[in-house]
Amino acid sequence: MTRTDPLDVPRPDARLHFGVFFQGVNHWTVWSAPESGSQIDPASFRRVAQTAERGLFDAFFLGEGLRLREVDGRIHDLDVAGRPDAVTQLAALAAVTRRIGLVSTSNSTYNEPADLARRLSGLDLLSEGRAGWNVVTTDNAWTGANFRRGGYLDHADRYRRAEEFLTVARALWDGWEDGAVAGSAGAPAWSRPGAVHRVRHRGPQFDVDLAPTLPRSPQGHPVIFQAGDSGDGRDFAARNADVIFSAHGGDFDDALAFAEDIRRRLRAVGRPEDDLRILPGTEIIIGATEEEAEEKKRWVRLQQVTPATALGIAGLLWGIDLSDRDADGPLPKEDPVVTENDGSFGSRRVADPRQVVDRWRAEAQAHGWSLRETVIALGPQRGHVGTPSGLADKFAHYARHGAVDGFNITPYLIPEGLDDIVDLLVPELQERGVYRTGYTGTTLREHLGLREPLTHRSAADRRQAG
Repeated sequence: MTRTDPLDVPRPDARLHFGVFFQGVNHWTVWSAPESGSQIDPASFRRVAQTAERGLFDAFFLGEGLRLREVDGRIHDLDVAGRPDAVTQLAALAAVTRRIGLVSTSNSTYNEPADLARRLSGLDLLSEGRAGWNVVTTDNAWTGANFRRGGYLDHADRYRRAEEFLTVARALWDGWEDGAVAGSAGAPAWSRPGAVHRVRHRGPQFDVDLAPTLPRSPQGHPVIFQAGDSGDGRDFAARNADVIFSAHGGDFDDALAFAEDIRRRLRAVGRPEDDLRILPGTEIIIGATEEEAEEKKRWVRLQQVTPATALGIAGLLWGIDLSDRDADGPLPKEDPVVTENDGSFGSRRVADPRQVVDRWRAEAQAHGWSLRETVIALGPQRGHVGTPSGLADKFAHYARHGAVDGFNITPYLIPEGLDDIVDLLVPELQERGVYRTGYTGTTLREHLGLREPLTHRSAADRRQAG
């Protein structure tokens, strides 16, 4: 009997956790179809968050965009959309939601801990314990140009800064003891003497000396999310995070291998292997039949990868301007121009573009694909396609065999992209006993079933939990 045998279920009581990711700047959210709504109207943010809450999602996530993407010094206008300051937008959403978590993607490379920790603490208090922080780093020079110091940090240095940043933030969140605020008007002082602690930190990245200004929320700390697929990123998550995002959610064996690697890293740093929730990012396309779902998938991909987008993506791979070519024609005959990555359009993730181009040409020739069809077929494969029943069976299998704890869902349409998931998929998951039928807590930490913040645990607690 193998571990994937349906009779061998290691986690029969597993429950799936869902988040929704409102991306902002990208080309995966379809903006050009009649079905699409505004990506900058406050009503769109409100509609998505309230639909997710109706579907009993754990959290609503906002992406961060400190600078619009550029190619050769020109704004990449195929995917420009507004990204308001995440904490500001989430504070507004706290007023029109009651239970769903509110997670800010905020950069540790181009923020300062005293300021960001205070703003996140404020969101946590305003939402009564529903805040989270998706700790991200930035490695591109074009974002660094927005800031006085400019440039960018090397990969390892980004994580060193992020870890020190988080250390300072947690010290600030712990600066107020529980029960620090007076419990009655007759108390001699508004805060209990000695209950607010000054934070002094001097390290390679930060020199901080201040008294934190805000008490703790009901969940103690904002929940820490992290998305990193490198060894450094996984180790950072194992030491620090409550939730990790990943790109390992489309294939069961790949997802399980990632989850087992994360659990191994957790054990290595003395944390229990169930101390961190694994939520791969995914897109979900639903049809009444498998055939309908596949047809919808084709429509979605053609909307996401327009002719101009296909030429832009291929141009980055080839290293030349292809904007005057026919996206529905053959692949370029030229060999790719191999240059040192300058950070344009984010960071090029292709170590050897010649090798990738050779593979694209071979696959295109074998299948008779155009350039656009090749970009769609060989580009990122973005998730799951099927019927509500089939997807529910699939996701239950993933959760009960330890491959995921849930998914962070990216809708391909705004603001209606969650409707099918909430109205059709969630009931099927509930019927299988793998999804909640109601919120049982009020804080994001409770929704995710997390233990208390790491800095609130003693060494004995850690040993006992492990």
